[in-house]
Amino acid sequence: MKKIIKVKSLIGIVAMSCCFLNLPAQTPKSYTSSEILLQLKKLNVLGSVLYIAAHPDDENTRLLAYLANEKLYRTGYLSLTRGDGGQNLIGDEQGVDLGLIRTQELLAARRVDGAEQFFSRAFDFGFSKSPEEALRIWGHDKILSDVVWVIRKFKPDVIISRFPTTGEGGHGHHTASAILAEEAFDAAADATKFPEQLKYVSVWQAKRLLWNTFNFGGNNTQRDDQLKLDCGDYNPILGKSYGEIAATSRSMHKSQGFGVPGQRGSILEYFKTIKGEAPKNDLMDGVDLSWKRLDKYFNCGNSQEPNRVIKPISIEIKGEKIFYEKPEALIPVLVQYYELLAEAKNLCKETSKFTEADYWVDKKITEIKSIIENASGLFMEAVANTQYAVQGDSLKVTLTVNNRSGANILSADAQIDTTYVIFDQLKKNTNAVKNYTWFIQPDTKLTQPYWLENQKEKGSFNVDDQLKIGKAENDPLSVNFSMMIEGKEFVFTKPLVYKYTDPVKGELYEPVNIITPAFIGSSPSLVLLNSAVKNQTKSINFVVQANKIITDSVKLIYNKNDIDVTAFNDLSSFAKSEKKNFTVPFSNTGLNENDPLTVNGIFAVKNILQKQLVGQRKINYDHIPDIVYNYVDPVKIINLDLKTVGNYAGYIPGAGDKIPEALEQMGYKVVTLKESDITPNNLRQFDVIVTGVRAYNTNDWMANVYDALMQYVKEGGVLFTQYNTNNFISSVKSKIAPYPFTISRNRITDEEAKVNFLIPDHKALNYPNKITPKDFDGWIQERSIYNAENADTAYKKILSMKDPGEKEQEGSLIIANYGKGRFVYTGLVFFRELPAGVPGAYRLFANLIANKRVKYIK
Repeated sequence: MKKIIKVKSLIGIVAMSCCFLNLPAQTPKSYTSSEILLQLKKLNVLGSVLYIAAHPDDENTRLLAYLANEKLYRTGYLSLTRGDGGQNLIGDEQGVDLGLIRTQELLAARRVDGAEQFFSRAFDFGFSKSPEEALRIWGHDKILSDVVWVIRKFKPDVIISRFPTTGEGGHGHHTASAILAEEAFDAAADATKFPEQLKYVSVWQAKRLLWNTFNFGGNNTQRDDQLKLDCGDYNPILGKSYGEIAATSRSMHKSQGFGVPGQRGSILEYFKTIKGEAPKNDLMDGVDLSWKRLDKYFNCGNSQEPNRVIKPISIEIKGEKIFYEKPEALIPVLVQYYELLAEAKNLCKETSKFTEADYWVDKKITEIKSIIENASGLFMEAVANTQYAVQGDSLKVTLTVNNRSGANILSADAQIDTTYVIFDQLKKNTNAVKNYTWFIQPDTKLTQPYWLENQKEKGSFNVDDQLKIGKAENDPLSVNFSMMIEGKEFVFTKPLVYKYTDPVKGELYEPVNIITPAFIGSSPSLVLLNSAVKNQTKSINFVVQANKIITDSVKLIYNKNDIDVTAFNDLSSFAKSEKKNFTVPFSNTGLNENDPLTVNGIFAVKNILQKQLVGQRKINYDHIPDIVYNYVDPVKIINLDLKTVGNYAGYIPGAGDKIPEALEQMGYKVVTLKESDITPNNLRQFDVIVTGVRAYNTNDWMANVYDALMQYVKEGGVLFTQYNTNNFISSVKSKIAPYPFTISRNRITDEEAKVNFLIPDHKALNYPNKITPKDFDGWIQERSIYNAENADTAYKKILSMKDPGEKEQEGSLIIANYGKGRFVYTGLVFFRELPAGVPGAYRLFANLIANKRVKYIK
């Protein structure tokens, strides 16, 4: 049975993100006929929705998938932060590193659900209990300007906030995101607000602002009188329901442990109107979603043709079989549309710059070009022979074009840097390959996430380029492929990639990065010196890696107390990729107690570099592309009065932290323990056992070793347990302690909160270090998280503290004697404070793990 598919006029987002297959994150996407059909259907829809919340994983992935693929709206998610301040379930990355991971996880989620991703410059500084604190630390006007900017660029018809302004979202960041969404709804339409943006965009008034109410965490904000939308539909083109798509999307948030099962069946979403005209039947009530909304702009003529009117032509595809088997048959008609819209843009450019006509025509030109590429089966690829392009060195690039369907495509070329590479005549399904050697100029800009180019503030990143604000990531290093299709020139931009084949994972793709001729790194990142030991000396190891051949005078300099000290100055040659180690001794002579000293290595090569070199940090996980960025790699040296009791520590890894490194700096020998290592006989050698953060959440086998750990404590050992979570996302399934207590969600977010000593004479505050209130100076981000409550009377509560306006909390540190030993549970954030080199945190930590009951066995 034949079917006529009519695509009348144009507009809608190309479904480039509709992957729906669990492919490696780096693999380029190709499109089936059914997915191309969805792209065609979207060409008829002129509607857009912007969803706003505070963090990665705050978004409603089911709603985003439904809006992008069922309603066919251009759909975006603006996350104010990159999630830098959260916890990490898959590794030990924190802060900026975690934000980079969560940025890529959000992009992976958007590749699944079909929405687009945006960010403001706000930094996730950790849990906040009030929107006032969040907006003060972020900088209210700075982040409001970012939200206004994204609205003016994206031009949403409807804005949806995840959270209300009244606090039901629980987190101060959540409430602040709702406040900013409400303020930006009006400010985006006001030409007096952030007028500097109007060089690039026009003001924009969305039709309405809605709150997507929720029922989770014991808080039901949904009401029968709210607008309802069933988002559980099944999409036969994609072969999945939106609940299934949403589950795959949400499960990309792997660092947060947010893997969820797919849902099927009717699922209602609820909406409350916050600003604008309240909808009665649909989110888009009162919004014209057709090309008619642009009629007034199409009557825009010019001096030669003042009455010229641009009207779209309808596309008819006759024969379902023809479409599915030969989507390239669409190309001649799509090229006509492309030319029509290009003409419309030229005719209207003087009178409709930055208007919705200019906006939609640009979007549709891009989308039609993508559909032409997808329907033709056109393959274009630029592959480098290495993942790293070095300033002042050459990079070999292989360029490939294949006209797989035999469409009417002629005379291809590729522009790489300023050079054009000409291909021979394209033959059907035949690879046309050209090789090019690209010299990377010495002053080529290094690859660096744009928000990390400048020094950040406590609550926000500093970005100088207005046009970069809001973008999820940098534009990749790219190559432009140009060719004639149906007599019309098209230019397609493709990222330069490095690809290789893993014997297990198959073919993998990674981005190419511009790097310096040499890296300098240092280790360890933190050196503890004991002020009680005169002239104590420890070494710093500087590692220099040449990324190209270097034969010249090499000088290694380090900076100490703002004075440059030469550690090495000699003629030294480096082969490409060669590493050389330089060990520099440091003593505590002349160092002030508790006053950190930062040491930076400087590597100078004559005629190449006379400046401080950066190190390179690489973050690698299977579910996201490799993350590479440059950073200055300093060493922090701390000279403190630190006494320790004990020598040998066992460490049970959890979600990831840097406690083992801290223990080693304190003088402990550290052994990482697996399940098979945790036996009564083996544990007797350790003075202390430390569990990593969330060890009981991430290791299912902890229940199997409970008895062995309790016997260890009973015989005289110290078991030091860092925080775990116990909620609907991640729960503790085994016993932790000798006596009962529960893990709450209580926390102290004010890192400067006053700390009260409940039992001043307790050993934890006196042995072997005398703890005073000064030991809580200089803590970062927060005091404690996931504190204990409902603790058995066997526990001693050592400290109390509170956030402003709240009652004192006493569950941040509880200690119980058990047999001859000691059990400690703490929500105090040692996993943040110790790597940051906070002196008082080391002194308190040393007391909590101190133990001389167990004989040290080598």
